Amino acid sequence: MSSHSKSSLKDGLAALKKEDYRVAKIILEDVAARDDDTNKSLQAQVGLVVAYSRSGEIEMAIAVCESLVQSNNSQVQQWAENSLKQLRKKYPEKNTKLHSTGFVAFESSEDEIEELSEFPSITTPTPTPPPPPPPPPPLFSNLEAINTSTWKKPGEQTKKRPRGGEIVPASQANSTSPNVNSNIHWRLGGRAKVWQPLPKANSIKSIRLPLLGIATGVALFWVVRALVQLVMQLINDILVALPFLEPIQFLYNDPIYLLLGLFIVVLAVSPWLLDWLLRTFYGKKELERETLKTYSPESLRVLQRYCQPRGWSLPKLGVLPIAAPVAFTVGHLPRTARIIVSQGLLEKLAPDEIAAIIASELSQIGRVDCAVMSLMLSVTMPIYKLYQLISQQGDNISNRIGGTVVGIIANGIYGIWYLLTGTGLWLSRRRVLLSDRIGAEVTGNPNALIRGLLKIAIGNASDIANKKQTPWQLESLNLLIPVGHEQSLWLGSIAANTTFESLLMWDYLNPYHQWFVINNSHPLMGIRLQKLCKLARYWHVEPEVYLESQQSLKVKRESFLLQIAPYLGVLAGAGLALLVWLAWHGLFALNLINLKWIYDDWDYVKGFMLIGFSIGILIRMNSLFANIETKNIQKSESIAELTTNPTALPIDSTPVELSGKLLGRRGSTNYLGQDLILQVGNILVKLHHVSWLGQSVNPQDFIGKNVSVTGWLRRGATPWLDIQTLKTASGIRVNSPHPIWSTILTVATFAWGTYIVLTG
Repeated sequence: MSSHSKSSLKDGLAALKKEDYRVAKIILEDVAARDDDTNKSLQAQVGLVVAYSRSGEIEMAIAVCESLVQSNNSQVQQWAENSLKQLRKKYPEKNTKLHSTGFVAFESSEDEIEELSEFPSITTPTPTPPPPPPPPPPLFSNLEAINTSTWKKPGEQTKKRPRGGEIVPASQANSTSPNVNSNIHWRLGGRAKVWQPLPKANSIKSIRLPLLGIATGVALFWVVRALVQLVMQLINDILVALPFLEPIQFLYNDPIYLLLGLFIVVLAVSPWLLDWLLRTFYGKKELERETLKTYSPESLRVLQRYCQPRGWSLPKLGVLPIAAPVAFTVGHLPRTARIIVSQGLLEKLAPDEIAAIIASELSQIGRVDCAVMSLMLSVTMPIYKLYQLISQQGDNISNRIGGTVVGIIANGIYGIWYLLTGTGLWLSRRRVLLSDRIGAEVTGNPNALIRGLLKIAIGNASDIANKKQTPWQLESLNLLIPVGHEQSLWLGSIAANTTFESLLMWDYLNPYHQWFVINNSHPLMGIRLQKLCKLARYWHVEPEVYLESQQSLKVKRESFLLQIAPYLGVLAGAGLALLVWLAWHGLFALNLINLKWIYDDWDYVKGFMLIGFSIGILIRMNSLFANIETKNIQKSESIAELTTNPTALPIDSTPVELSGKLLGRRGSTNYLGQDLILQVGNILVKLHHVSWLGQSVNPQDFIGKNVSVTGWLRRGATPWLDIQTLKTASGIRVNSPHPIWSTILTVATFAWGTYIVLTG
C-alpha cells in the first residue's frame, strides 16, 4: 500500500479524534473505496460508523455496520454486531438496509448517540472486498433537484437526490411531477464474458459517413451564405428606399470567400471555442478522472483501453450542471477531443451504463462527422443563445407593441437556428447508429447501452416535466446528445404505462417507418435497440428487451399514398411539365402553334410542381382533418393504446379529447408554438398549434393550467396532437385553424403555380 493511503487513513482517524466529522468522513470514505489493503479499508469503515453516528447520520452508520457484520474478520464482525445492536436499540425507527449502489437514506438527528464499542484490533487479513462507498459529493452546489428516482433492481430501496446532494427516501421527496420510473422493471440483462470483434464494414460503407459529414459541412456553409446574402440585399434595398441614403456597395459583393475563411477559422478553434461557450452559457466544469471513477470505475478503464493502443492521450472530460442525462463529444482531432456529460447522467445511470455511453462517445473521436458537428455547434449555439436572450428581453418590455416586435425578431432568429440545424439531421441519424455499434463492441455490454439509452429518454422526459418546459440546453444540444429531446418526450414519459416492447413495435414493424424520420435528429429507438439486441445474441447474451426480427405488419398502401399525396403531386407536376414541353415542341415542329417562346423558360416546371403540390394537399385534407364527433372521440385513458398501435400512420387522424396540464415556455419565447406540451397523467404529448395573425389569445397564455384539448392525435416517428380547440377550466376557448390554413395554402400554391405557367 502506498504511503499516501497510510497517511490518508491516519489523517482520517486524527480528524475523527478531533471530532471534525466532516473532514473525517471525506477522508475515510476515500480510503474505504480505494485502498487495496483490506485491513486498512476495514479500519476506515469502522471509523465511518463512528463518524456517521456522531454526526447524526444514523442510517448511514447502520448500513456500514450491516456490511461489516458480513466480514470474515472475527474482531470486526463482533464489533459491528455490538455497535449495530446499540444503534438499533437507540434508534429503532431508523433501521434500513444498504442499497446495492451504496446509497442509503438518512435524516439529520439532533440526538446524541451513546458511545460505541471500542475500535477492534484488526490483524487478520481477509479477502472480503469493501462495500461500495457512499455517494460522492455533488459537483455543483446549485444543481437543481434531480427528481427522478434512482433506477433499481427489484426489491431495492428507491431514493431521490434533492437540492444540494442530500439523499432522502423517495417517499419523503417533494416532486412536482409524477414519478414515471417507479413501475419500470429492468431485466438487467448480462454482458458478454468473452466476445469476438464485430465484422469490419466493407470499404464502400466505411466511407459513407465521412462523405456525408463533408456534404453536411458544405450544406451548412451554403445555407449560411444564402442567409448572409439575403440580409445584405435586404439592407441595401432598405437604404435605396429611404431618402438621402445610398446603398453600401460592399454589400453587393459575394461573401463566399470571406465566409469560407471564417468557417475554416471556426473549425480550427472549435474545441476551445466550445469550451468557452459551454462554460459561459451552461456552466460547464472540468470532470476529474477520479470523480468519474467514483461514479463508474469501468468508464475510466474504457477510456484507457480505447485510447492507449491508438497512442492517444485521454480526452478532456467536462460536466454540465443539469439534471437531464446527456453526453456528447466535440473536437476535430483525437488530441483536441472533449467528452461532456451532465450531472444528471452520472446520477441516474448505473456504472456499467455510464461506461457504455462513454464508449459510444469515444467512438466518435477523430471522425469527420465529429469535426463537422463541432463546427455546427460552434455556429448554432450563439444563434440559439441570441434567440433566448432577445425573447426573454422582449418579455420585460412593458410596451406591448415593442415587446411583440422584439418577440417576432427573437422567433425569427429561432427560425434561422432551426434551419441551420436542419442541415445536420441526416448526419446525426447515421452517426448515432455507428456509435451504438462501436460502444457495444468496446464494452461487450449491449444490454447496458440499451438500459442507458432508455434511462436517458426517461430522464429527459422527467426533466421536462419537472421544469414544465423544454430546457434550453436540451434543445440547443439536441443534434449531439444520445437521445433527442422530442423523442424522449413521449417514449420516456409513457415507459411506466406499458412494456418497452409495446412502445417500440411501431419503430421496426411499421413498413413505412423510414419515411417519417426525415425531419428527426435521431434514428427510431426501436431500430437502435433492435440492432443492439442482435449484438447481444451474437455474443450469446440474453437481450435486455425482446425486439424480435419479425416481418413488417401490413398497412394499407392507400393510406400511405394518401399520406404523401402532396409530395407525389410534386413529382406528378414535374412529369406533367415534361409532357407539356414535348407536346408544345411537337406542335411547334408541325407549324400548328407557336408557344415555344414561353416553354423555353424552364421556370414553368416550378409552376406545374406547385399545382401538383396544391392538388395533393386538397386530396388528403378530408382524411387528415376528419370530423370530430362525440361518437368517435377518444378520451385520455386510451392514449397509451392509441400511441402504441404499430400500424398507425399520421393520416389516420384519431379524434381525441385529452385533459391535463399545459406545459411549455411562456411569452415571446414561444410565439411559434415550438414548445407546447400536454401532460396527461405522467404522459407527455407534443402539441401543434397554428393561430391567426394578431390573435389576442394563444395556448401559451395558459401554460401551467389544467386544460382540455380536442384535436387529431397522430402517430409518426413520435406521436403529436394537432389542436382543434383548447379550453380552460374557466371556459376560455382557443381555436387552432389547421384545416383553414391548409385550405389557404392550397389556394395560394395553386394560384402561384398557375401564374408561373401562364406568364412563363
